[in-house]
Amino acid sequence: MSRAQESLRAPGGAAGRAAGREPAAPPRNPAPGPRDLRALARGAASVLALVLVWGLLAWALGDPQRAPGPQQVLPALWQGLVSGAMLPDLGATLRRVGLSFILAMGLGTAAGIALGLAPRLDRWLDPWLTVFNNIPALVTVVLCYLWIGLNETAAIAAVALNKVPLVTIMLREGVRVLDPGLSEMARIHRMGLGARLRHIILPQIAPHLAGAARAGLALIWKIVLVVEFLGRSNGVGFRIHLDFQMFDITGVLANALAFVAVMLAIEWAVLGPLARRAARWRAP
Repeated sequence: MSRAQESLRAPGGAAGRAAGREPAAPPRNPAPGPRDLRALARGAASVLALVLVWGLLAWALGDPQRAPGPQQVLPALWQGLVSGAMLPDLGATLRRVGLSFILAMGLGTAAGIALGLAPRLDRWLDPWLTVFNNIPALVTVVLCYLWIGLNETAAIAAVALNKVPLVTIMLREGVRVLDPGLSEMARIHRMGLGARLRHIILPQIAPHLAGAARAGLALIWKIVLVVEFLGRSNGVGFRIHLDFQMFDITGVLANALAFVAVMLAIEWAVLGPLARRAARWRAP
């Protein structure tokens, strides 16, 4: 029996609350253990190995202007961070990524749960999802700029609209595989929609939600760079546009790596632990 089922059947679980009993105290989160430290060390070693491969390829090509290696790019990255020259652009891009991510995840999660719980509505709207999910991001960005204007509203809307269909599909599939036994238990105990969402639906779709968040964040920041490249006056994408005009490949790679480092930090510190926690309840 899974932990979610046990919690529903226990006096402190959702069934107990439906019957009027007092909830049990929530378990305390365990401190990071050796397994987490080993995972972090393994990730760091993997990144170092990637840098080594990059250096070997650059050395084999022997063209620092067209294929700069870590010995050219990393000092430029360090100088840009230490001097503060990169920080305003990093902050602008991170703000756009955050706003687009929140908007896309909120709309996509709500739509996915609604379609998963309403099969008839899902059959009607499934072709819409297929169409919207296959519209190229560049087309959406250009249309938003033409319709709304070259402003922040258009930039964030373009990024969020590209992400919403994917989140909707992933969450809809998660709702489709809900445990029917738990749903029947909720019906028997006459749980309201809010309690059902909190105790039945969300714990089961949490892995799907974590997967959508991890995949979506990687997709969103790439689209944000396109948005900035085409129509903004700041951000990492705008800076890469300037480097492109000057044919500064070292600058392009340094600016890209600066934001990749930010995304890696978010993945290791936030999304990775949340994904592991979301899947923990499935353990026997």
